[in-house]
Amino acid sequence: MQRIEHRACFGGWQDVYRHRSEVLGCEMDFAVYLPPQAETGARLPVLYWLSGLTCSEQNFITKAGAQRHAAEHGIILVAPDTSPRGDDVADAGGYDLGKGAGFYVNATQQPWARHYRMHDYVAAELPALVEANFPASGARAISGHSMGGHGALTIALRNPGRYRSVSAFSPIVAPSQVPWGEKAFAAYLGEDREAWKQYDACALIAGASERLPLLVEQGGADEFLDTQLRPQLLQAACEAAGHPLQLRLRPGYDHSYYFIASFIGEHLAHHARAMT
Repeated sequence: MQRIEHRACFGGWQDVYRHRSEVLGCEMDFAVYLPPQAETGARLPVLYWLSGLTCSEQNFITKAGAQRHAAEHGIILVAPDTSPRGDDVADAGGYDLGKGAGFYVNATQQPWARHYRMHDYVAAELPALVEANFPASGARAISGHSMGGHGALTIALRNPGRYRSVSAFSPIVAPSQVPWGEKAFAAYLGEDREAWKQYDACALIAGASERLPLLVEQGGADEFLDTQLRPQLLQAACEAAGHPLQLRLRPGYDHSYYFIASFIGEHLAHHARAMT
């Protein structure tokens, strides 16, 4: 593992590391914010942030303003890339499939299956790496935006007991029913829609063995609200299953990082309460 960026930030350090991922079969970059409490020798909780389409590890650390709140609460922030990278990694040449669009699934179809195993990378390999190399306590939370919000919800639902809390901004809650998800799932998982359900938050809710409360932030002026996000589907699924959900619709806010930056402090406080 090699540190490739190192910047002082709110009394702590915003770093970026590069490592060889055995799960993905390529070199991967991930960002780590170590708050000032890391200097004391204390073991700290970790929030994993999953970004959306076209993003890398850079978007969250440069636009969200989360470090200030992480420093206040003593939380380590970890932000991985959104897909495998490299010259030998399959790509589709568009923004919504291939590099930058891993959808946090384990692909089963070629040519994607060789590298696109982002679920296992986020849920298992990356936390093991973080907990072996940083002052992490083992208390974990997960959050994300858009495609990453989908990833946060599904990874938390698929891995009961692994996370203390989960939240999402503008998540794709029912990828099996919207164009972004249908395109990606058909490519990565094949045409059998039954196989898609294992990565669809709305489908997973009914059989969830853990009733981990979901916190979902959604902008009312989001340009993708009615076509790609459709939070009312998650609300209906949670009501039917008796699953706790706090869905907050914020009038006037769009799909951008202006929205995330406006409410990331509330989410960090939410996760801090759950992890400490």
